[in-house]
Amino acid sequence: MTRGHLYALDFDGILCDSCGESSISALKAAKSRWPEIFVGVDQLTESWILKAMHMVRPVVETGYENVLLVRLLLESKIPASRKTSIAEGLSVDKVLKSWSSIKPVIMSDWGEENRDDLIDLFGKVRDDWITNDLQGWICANRFYPGVTDALKFATSKIYIVTTKQARFAQILLKELAGIDLGSEFIYGLGSGPKVEVLKKLQSQPEHQDLILHFVEDRVATLHNVIKEPMLQNWNLYLGSWGYNTTSEREEAEKISRITLLDLPEFCEKFK
Repeated sequence: MTRGHLYALDFDGILCDSCGESSISALKAAKSRWPEIFVGVDQLTESWILKAMHMVRPVVETGYENVLLVRLLLESKIPASRKTSIAEGLSVDKVLKSWSSIKPVIMSDWGEENRDDLIDLFGKVRDDWITNDLQGWICANRFYPGVTDALKFATSKIYIVTTKQARFAQILLKELAGIDLGSEFIYGLGSGPKVEVLKKLQSQPEHQDLILHFVEDRVATLHNVIKEPMLQNWNLYLGSWGYNTTSEREEAEKISRITLLDLPEFCEKFK
């Protein structure tokens, strides 16, 4: 008997290019959180920030980090707004290489040690945008070419495992892709670390005979899976089209557990 397949899929950077929406939402949230440092900031500077956000996006693990990045970019551009010394002489390359050490320092410098406050703010800004301009919010996102059809006609079992708040992933799947995926198939922010979600999925009786696959765009997340002995049966993939860098893709190619996928290969896998 042919065994079936289960795919656990990251959302942002694998299914959906949400960088435009998340950057705009982060800019709105930053202006709401720190209005005093945005006094006198013109449209040209805001446009520069939004463009730069596309370059630093690979470091983002959870959405609220976008808000921090917006402020950091602003402080790097306008010295008068600067409240952290890290912003002086900041480069995109430095953010990409050192975000894990930069983040706690700027949160301390800005008195923002409570990440939950920023998570709530980021979610509220998105909720307000959806309430007031659903079509505008939806159109700031896009599914990668071929992904929508691949999901619609998949014969494999599909789960979404994401750090995005589940309600936003569900809205985009329904309104932008025409896929009404039940909430029981979406593990979003608050569901616990991805390694724990994968353990939960593999332990369910109905999944015991399925071949397990996990597709991500962050090498660090795949490293966490590799370090967990209980998850040795998962086939691991890094999406080359996602929010990662050339060096991260080169790193992944050297790891035997990880298969580097391009987008057409990914879309073929669900058939």
